[in-house]
Amino acid sequence: MMHRRSFLKGFGAALAPAAAFAQNEDPLQQLIQQNQRSDMGQGFDSASRTIQMPKSSLPTLSPATVQHTELAIARYEQIVAAGGWPTVPPTDRLRLGARNPAVTPLRARLTVAGDLDPSAVENDIYDSYVEAAVRRFQVRHGLSGDGRPGTLTFNALNIPAEQRLSQLKTNLARLRAFDTRQANRFVVCNIPAAQLEAIENGTVMSRHTAVAGKPDRPSPEINTKIVEINFNPFWTVPVSIVRRDLIPKMQAEPDYLTRYKIRIFDPKNNELTPAQVNWFSEEAVNYRFKQDPGDHNSLGSIRINFPSAHGVYMHDTPYKNLFGEDVRFDSSGCMRIQNVRDLVNWLLSETNGFSRVEIDSIIKSGERVDAKLKPQVPLHWIYVTGWATADGVVQLRDDIYNRDGLSQPGRG
Repeated sequence: MMHRRSFLKGFGAALAPAAAFAQNEDPLQQLIQQNQRSDMGQGFDSASRTIQMPKSSLPTLSPATVQHTELAIARYEQIVAAGGWPTVPPTDRLRLGARNPAVTPLRARLTVAGDLDPSAVENDIYDSYVEAAVRRFQVRHGLSGDGRPGTLTFNALNIPAEQRLSQLKTNLARLRAFDTRQANRFVVCNIPAAQLEAIENGTVMSRHTAVAGKPDRPSPEINTKIVEINFNPFWTVPVSIVRRDLIPKMQAEPDYLTRYKIRIFDPKNNELTPAQVNWFSEEAVNYRFKQDPGDHNSLGSIRINFPSAHGVYMHDTPYKNLFGEDVRFDSSGCMRIQNVRDLVNWLLSETNGFSRVEIDSIIKSGERVDAKLKPQVPLHWIYVTGWATADGVVQLRDDIYNRDGLSQPGRG
C-alpha cells in the first residue's frame, strides 16, 4: 500500500490551481463574501490562508467555466487513477483543539482535493489548519462554512472520487451548451446551488441565496428575459397549489384563508366566503384565489416577471428563515430570492425613474406599482451540479432532482 505522505505528494503539482498561494487577495474576505451565512469570527488562523479561497466575483456561467471545468476533470482523473480519497468516519466530536482518530483520514481527504495544504503537520488534532480546510470544503459544496462538520458535510466528504469525476463530465456538456458572450448583463439562477447571480461584463455584481422547487415540484430550466417588476403584488394562487395545499389546509384550519387575507372569486368574479365552499371535494379548483398585498403575502413585496411556459417567476417571501438553511428546496417551482431589493435595484439601474430610495419608498407605501424593464434582461435557470471557476476551485452541489444519472447516497 502506498504510504500516505508519498500518496499526497503525488498530487502537489496536479492540484496546484486549487491549492495555490493567494498573494494579492484576502481569502478570508473572499470566503465571507462567498457564503454570507458564515460567521468567521476574529479567531480565524492567518496561517490557514495559504490555501486559495473561492472568489465571489467569478460567475457560474462564463466562457472560462468550460475551460476550467475541463482542467478540473483532468485533475480528478488523476485522483481516481491514484485510488481516490479515503472515507472519513462521521463523528460529532470534532472541535478545535480536540484529538480524534477521524482527523487522520479527514486530513488526507482534504489534502487530496486541494482544501488542505499538503505541508500541514500530520497528526490527529483538529487544529486551525484542518478547521479552515473544512470551511473551504463546505463553501465549495454550498454548505454553511462554520468549520464544524455535521451530517451534510460528512455525506459530501464521502461521495467517491469516481462519482465526482462523472458528475463533472456530465455537467461539462451542460456548460458547453450555454453561450453568454452575446450579453453583457444577464441573470443566472443555478437550481442545484439554489443561488442567483447578477452578472455584468463577466463579473458577478451581486449573488443571492435562493429557495428553489421541491423535488416533487421542480423548478424548470429556462432561457428567457426579465420584462417587469411588480411592487406590492397580489398573488393569484395557481390551481396546482389550490389542489395540493390550499384544500388540505382549509380542511385542517377553516380560518386559514381569512388569516392570510386570501379572497375567493367564482367564474363571474363574484366574491365568496370560505363557508360557501365544500372543502371536502374538488369544488375549490373552479374558483380563483387572490391574496391581498402586505407582509402576509406569499410573494412578499416584489415579484419579477418573465415569459415562461411553466408559469413560474421570482419573488420575495415573508419566510426569510428559509434562506439560512443549507438545503433550500421548498417552493412549488418558483424562485424565492434573498435581498431581492438589491437585485431589483440592479435590474432597474438602466431604467429611468427608479432609484433605490424610490424602490424602498414604493414598498413602504404598500402601493401597487409595475416597472417595465428597458432593456429587458436575459435570464437563465440552469441545472449545473459541478463546475470550476477561473480560480481553479471546483464547486459541487447535490443532484437534487436526480438529473445527473448518478447514484448519490447523500448530500454532495
